[in-house]
Amino acid sequence: MSNWSVYLSGEIHTDWREQIKEGAEALNLPVTFSAPVTDHSASDDCGAHILGDEKKKFWYDNKGAKVNAIRTRTLIEKADIVVVRFGDKYKQWNAAFDAGYAAALGKSLIVLHDPALTHPLKEVDAAALAVAETSPQVVDILRYVIRGELAG
Repeated sequence: MSNWSVYLSGEIHTDWREQIKEGAEALNLPVTFSAPVTDHSASDDCGAHILGDEKKKFWYDNKGAKVNAIRTRTLIEKADIVVVRFGDKYKQWNAAFDAGYAAALGKSLIVLHDPALTHPLKEVDAAALAVAETSPQVVDILRYVIRGELAG
């Protein structure tokens, strides 16, 4: 059985990534996970830290976004499956962009969010092959698509 590459994008304020990783590990699924840099400060500051400070916030953020895009684009392009989690605490424009990028590349897209976000995310959900409400549902999807097994 080949190894599957799964990119975990989106919300960084809960342990949803760990739940999916632990669930896949417990099932011994042949999956390699990747993700964006989830240290918020490092992600925000990487461009200016590496390439030099900027006085204007626009250029400061622009440098960071471009450096982060090297990682994000590369890992999404290499992924077999892209999971994008939307939380309810912040507007995650970057997560929506990742979902759109993955869809444009024809990647198998799983969107993960609370039912309360169904209406604002209807276009994103329409591009996804599955819309889950919980991390265990994502693990069950991985089990099914990789092994053809339903949870007992």
